[in-house]
Amino acid sequence: MTTTTHGEVQKVGELVRQHYEHFDRLLTEIRRVIVGQDDLLRKMMVGLLADGHILLEGVPGLAKTLAVSSLAKAIRTRFQRIQFTPDLLPADIIGTLVFQPSDGSFAVKKGPIFANLILADEINRAPAKVQSALLEAMQERQVTIGEDTLPLDKPFLVLATQNPIEQEGTYPLPEAQVDRFMLKLLVDYPSRDEERQILDRMATQRAIPEVNPVTEPERVLAARAVLDEIYIDDKIRNYIVALVHATRRPREFGLDEIAEWVEYGASPRATIYLATGARAMAFLAGRGYVTPQDVKDIAPDVLRHRVIISYEAEAEEKTSDDVVRYVLDHIEVP
Repeated sequence: MTTTTHGEVQKVGELVRQHYEHFDRLLTEIRRVIVGQDDLLRKMMVGLLADGHILLEGVPGLAKTLAVSSLAKAIRTRFQRIQFTPDLLPADIIGTLVFQPSDGSFAVKKGPIFANLILADEINRAPAKVQSALLEAMQERQVTIGEDTLPLDKPFLVLATQNPIEQEGTYPLPEAQVDRFMLKLLVDYPSRDEERQILDRMATQRAIPEVNPVTEPERVLAARAVLDEIYIDDKIRNYIVALVHATRRPREFGLDEIAEWVEYGASPRATIYLATGARAMAFLAGRGYVTPQDVKDIAPDVLRHRVIISYEAEAEEKTSDDVVRYVLDHIEVP
């Protein structure tokens, strides 16, 4: 790193620390309601910073919905919860054209997708035609109703939940839609101490603490602009590319043991999201530069839903997380 670059990185670091203060307050406010789940809350901040949608997977009762609604309240922004059911129609999400008898014209009636934070609750309970209605909104940040194409307000973030244990009445998410989620987070049970805190806080008739707005959408957008300035060294860029390519062609990297486990590797979106996710991790650490550990910390959440395992892997009870873990353990860190 040259002297000039070092000075620029220091300036970016100072800028990061100025903006980080708002996200620190955001996390503190949400933790007034949510006990534990630190990794979930931190990765939600990553998605918010990196403008990436998030898929949350976990059994019922782990505060997934509460975490998302608390985030929306703390940002002072518009929040919509959409409960996905088998009888849901695309128009129930994006909106429709309504006939105006007075002049014989059609007017656009906007659906709940026209908000800043969208909670797509139990997204895998709706059929493919409904899930695909989200594709344009998630990727293009716009919605087409009839002949009108309407832009969505910024920030726009979809946080979807799905239940991994119930298969009856559910529809697998299309690969094209899964790939549009920047992160797939696995929400686990709380620890024993956290469970005791939940008991003490929630098992009474007292109301759950109210989340207060502590920041505005404009501050989120300003922080995103700073994110683009965070420095990534060429060696770390090459490391990111190597991780993604190792999921596609393991043998080229000497990873013969997992070559039979992989049906399809990660898409180019994974490369982009690894870089932006690592920058967001650096931001949340108050740094103006990315370290290899930032990449390793975010990699499982970026890659697990993009690596498709083979029948051989399933027969050996291996998962995409096993593939990602093996790649991270064996690709040389710069």
